[in-house]
Amino acid sequence: MARTNPSQGRLDLRSENELKDVLIHFVGPCALEDDDFPFELISDVAEIESWRKEINRPIYHIHKWWAQRLGTVFRAITLGALTPSGTDILSAFYRPVRLKDLTVFDPFMGSGTTIGEAAKLGVRAIGRDINPVAHFLVRNALAFHDREAVLQTFQDIERDVADQIRANYKTVLPDGSEADVLYYFWVKQVNCPACESEVDLFSSRVFAKHAYPSRYPDAKAVCPDCGEVNSVRYDANQTTCLSCKSEFNPLSGPAKGQKATCPSCHHSFAIAKTIRERNAPPAHRLYAKLVLTSDGKKVYAAANDEDRESFARAEKALEARTDPYPVVRIEPGYNTNQALGYNYRYWHEMFNARQLLCLSILAERIRAINEPVMRELFTCLFSGALEFNNLFTSYKGEGTGAVRHMFAHHILKPERVPLEANVWGTRKSSGSFMTMFEGRIRRALDYADDPFELRLQGAIGEKRKTEKVYGLSEPLGFDLAEDFSAFKKGKRIYLSCGDSSVTDIEEGSVDAIITDPPFFDNVHYSQLADFFHVWQRHILGETGTRVTNTTRSPDEVQNADVSAFTERLGSVWAECHRVLSDEGVLAFTYHHSRSEGWSSVLQALMEAGFGISAAFPIKAEMSVAMPKHQAKEPIDLDIVVVCRKRSALKKHNWNGDLWGTIHPKAASQVARLRDCGRKLSRNDVRIIVMAQLIRQLSRSHAMESALSLLEGSNSEIEEAIHSLHSGNGNNPQEARCESRIDRI
Repeated sequence: MARTNPSQGRLDLRSENELKDVLIHFVGPCALEDDDFPFELISDVAEIESWRKEINRPIYHIHKWWAQRLGTVFRAITLGALTPSGTDILSAFYRPVRLKDLTVFDPFMGSGTTIGEAAKLGVRAIGRDINPVAHFLVRNALAFHDREAVLQTFQDIERDVADQIRANYKTVLPDGSEADVLYYFWVKQVNCPACESEVDLFSSRVFAKHAYPSRYPDAKAVCPDCGEVNSVRYDANQTTCLSCKSEFNPLSGPAKGQKATCPSCHHSFAIAKTIRERNAPPAHRLYAKLVLTSDGKKVYAAANDEDRESFARAEKALEARTDPYPVVRIEPGYNTNQALGYNYRYWHEMFNARQLLCLSILAERIRAINEPVMRELFTCLFSGALEFNNLFTSYKGEGTGAVRHMFAHHILKPERVPLEANVWGTRKSSGSFMTMFEGRIRRALDYADDPFELRLQGAIGEKRKTEKVYGLSEPLGFDLAEDFSAFKKGKRIYLSCGDSSVTDIEEGSVDAIITDPPFFDNVHYSQLADFFHVWQRHILGETGTRVTNTTRSPDEVQNADVSAFTERLGSVWAECHRVLSDEGVLAFTYHHSRSEGWSSVLQALMEAGFGISAAFPIKAEMSVAMPKHQAKEPIDLDIVVVCRKRSALKKHNWNGDLWGTIHPKAASQVARLRDCGRKLSRNDVRIIVMAQLIRQLSRSHAMESALSLLEGSNSEIEEAIHSLHSGNGNNPQEARCESRIDRI
């Protein structure tokens, strides 16, 4: 009998007997290959998850990783890949299904979404990733943790070091009382090349405002003459300082774009060039703070001499510590060159002295934890907190999480007005060690004990409520296998770190491969992951996956060079072909706005012996990511590409009507998404068209002819995109295509 608590939006499907639908291996087409697979309805649920992934799937968000995929999507893919054609996937999605005696492999494990979703369905799972940081976070997410031991360890750490760290975030109020500082506000400074005056790199004197300023217009601005913090309207272009009575424009500052103008001599200069010529990272000036008073109020104030003296004491304390932080050079790369351009040569230079002091105190205490599993878990928590406690973060303001983390732009972007958060934190902190324990570790433990799915209530087009449905999945938390032999003997989960083109997995032992491969784009995860890796290595030692001081590897698939990406991806697909059973499917999510992104995937699949049996769009992970909002034609969809060994697929002998096959399928998928109220960008339509094109081409007799036809179809592709994006469902290029396409 279902138990429900409407006030909490919770539905529990467990019965007294814990009845489950148990499905075992089958032979034949799978539900993921059905034309009516409910991708548009799954996308609606995934959309809800995507807005608060860390709350709706906290198990995969105990630590930063890039392109963290949606659990809703991968639950549906796993169900579809391992159930027979004709299965009602929506019904199965909300039933306690157990897919027994089946094995799933993810060769690009990332944050572990495939592994977790498979385990919740009773599937045995193998995960592998070449990056040590990814491997580390998934081990911590899916290993069994005793809740009482975790809570006790945190309390022990708090008892030993919390007060010592908090002491560095105290300030004296005008009435002489002491208060906690939530955040210190800093600004980068550059010496004017003409007169050597220190120039603050403010582009605006407004440093704090509400996330919804039109509704909450009050903001804070710092006076350029006396440094006092003034209350102003967020869009005011003139105000008078309450302290020194000088007039200033709160919306302007010395920095504008890539240049700055010296207030002393009015000389204009290029900021980055001037910093590079100084051969040292830019200096910072402390100018304001946000204080938490004893009665719980938050008060903005100008930084004073006591604040500067407090920082000086932290600098001296740091100098007295032995081996307080990792000293590792930042290597050149697309995602690190911007930081190197500002003369950040070492990873520790991305923190100020007070941050390094507090982090070193915390790291030393975590290193002293005796139990290895617990030591790793709290190192994972520490590593995650680094993202919010460095000089590449900024202030988001009131009405939202206050700290904008350092990877909001997917690059190491030097922040001109960085924010220093309280490392241990208070009850009203954001991004602190204490609050991240509550928000990440506790929340993940709760989810692991009692996983839930989201379900939408109400008709399409209405304002729909969301409920959490419990009782569908097995709990998470496993004794992890260290090699395939241990996995074969019965352990449920096997995680490894290394090149996925070479594994110890037995040939033909995997029932489905479900993954999300990297793109050949410019976000190189390993270059960014080194920021975390050097600290993990500093705490846990230089052993195992942490032998070297970088996560970069010549074997990683991610590569800006198309041919190198194709070769490396193809080698992983070839290993997948070896370990996959002859009846199994390979399913992966993918999107790309450039044609070479699709030809590369097509070539890699065909060379490895795969053909595409189905392809359909589904909600991608990005709903709030900064790069999406900055894109002119953002891609909000992924394509689920479903493949089988070419030996198991019937080859197509077309009569020349290629687009007559592609266009109706693409049009149907576009229409289904629009009927659910989803707005599609031109690039969303593009990936739907491209997926259907490579699906057809992958079934051809020869890879060379498939790639040649793909390369020669640019005009037809653009016409199809224009037709579908504009809402015209017919196929204007069909006749022309028939005359030029030979039988393949």
